[in-house]
Amino acid sequence: MNNNGDKEAIDALNQKHKLLIDEIGKAVYGQDQIIQQILISIFSRGHCLLVGVPGLAKTLLVNTIAKVLDLDYNRIQFTPDLMPSDIIGTEILDHSKEFKFIKGPVFANIILADEINRTPPKTQSALLEAMQEQSVTSAGQHFILDKPFFVMATQNPIEQEGTYPLPEAQLDRFMFSLWLDYPEFDEEITIVENTTSSKEVSLNTILSKKEILDFQKLIRKIPINDNVLKYAVMLASKTRPNTKYSPEVSNKYLKWGAGPRASQYLVVGAKTHAALHGKYSPDIEDVKAVAVSILRHRIIKNYKAEAENISIESIIDQLL
Repeated sequence: MNNNGDKEAIDALNQKHKLLIDEIGKAVYGQDQIIQQILISIFSRGHCLLVGVPGLAKTLLVNTIAKVLDLDYNRIQFTPDLMPSDIIGTEILDHSKEFKFIKGPVFANIILADEINRTPPKTQSALLEAMQEQSVTSAGQHFILDKPFFVMATQNPIEQEGTYPLPEAQLDRFMFSLWLDYPEFDEEITIVENTTSSKEVSLNTILSKKEILDFQKLIRKIPINDNVLKYAVMLASKTRPNTKYSPEVSNKYLKWGAGPRASQYLVVGAKTHAALHGKYSPDIEDVKAVAVSILRHRIIKNYKAEAENISIESIIDQLL
């Protein structure tokens, strides 16, 4: 980077990143990798899908992040009878016989869409415009959402009863799909010890709204070398079976590949990963660091992969 001011700003972001990790770690134990990826997503202006069984502190995680970032936070519990108006808002007739729009919970900086796959696709898609355009249209009125705007959705593993798979168009709106695993034994001891005692955690605010928006702009300005850009685009291209660039593993095991949005997220994700770690320009290692979480939900296995029990992650590893 040729601008000293930008270099100083990246150094400041790197310092704030360390403080954020420490502060969030006061309340959330043993999810360092997940916290890192969520922060990358926020600074990249992306959204996150968290997949995991109930009880892995997903709600606590979002709540904690909202507090240390000084952002308005709303939680929407998705249920089979939830309606789009329960998310966006609705018009009511007030006492002066005028129609008045009452804003729904989507009007916040951080939205936790809890168990998003428990509601039918019609209601799931109510979030689409908000996620893509950062705006909401209701009864012919157009509302711009407050920035930064970040959706973190949680999803139970698809095999569970009473779930509706997310449509591909909706999945593609999420920058990352993150898998939450059970904690390690030692981590679980710490979690149980701290959550069953009278210990109370007070969290400090590390970043303001304005700082987050400034850092989001800064990341877009970070330069990227041609070879890293080509590597990111080539990686997405390799996931598309039976095309010019697809290797044997894609042709053999994949039914569907990642679209151009994956290439965009690989580049901006690599820039953010580099900046958070104090680098002024991303390299191929930064692309690799975000690749699995970006590609995992954008590629679909075929019957042969299912029959041979080949995982999406192992296919991505071979592409890397």
